Amino acid sequence: MTGRPSENSKVRRKPPLLAVGAVFVILAFAGALIVYWLSDWSAPAQARKLQNPVRATAESIAAAKAIYARRCAECHGQRGDGKGEKAGHLSVAPTNFTDTRELSESTDGELFWKISEGHRPMPRFKDKLSETERWELVNYVRSFAVKP
Repeated sequence: MTGRPSENSKVRRKPPLLAVGAVFVILAFAGALIVYWLSDWSAPAQARKLQNPVRATAESIAAAKAIYARRCAECHGQRGDGKGEKAGHLSVAPTNFTDTRELSESTDGELFWKISEGHRPMPRFKDKLSETERWELVNYVRSFAVKP
């Protein structure tokens, strides 16, 4: 033996172009599904039908304002405009609660569900805030869209 590779070992099999294309399509499809899953934040129909049991009184709004300042303003902004100090560092822009049209498309139940369940990068508040506090936040969030 001279240490040279044999003729048979020099031949490398190229993967069929069709197989490479199929792998690419599968990976692209999986990536699209992941992007859709991460971006879709739709409340279930049952949650959208929930009615807010907390009246929007001066007291409930004041209570929620304090919670909002501690838990929400960093991202959603003091004015609810989605321009909090952390907003620029997030992978998804925080909701602008001053957009009357956008907010009017969400039911109280949907807002409550979103606050409760969270969705990256927003944390889940179901275990951090009481049910009443979360409903009060729904009322407070709605107050940003009210034009004076």
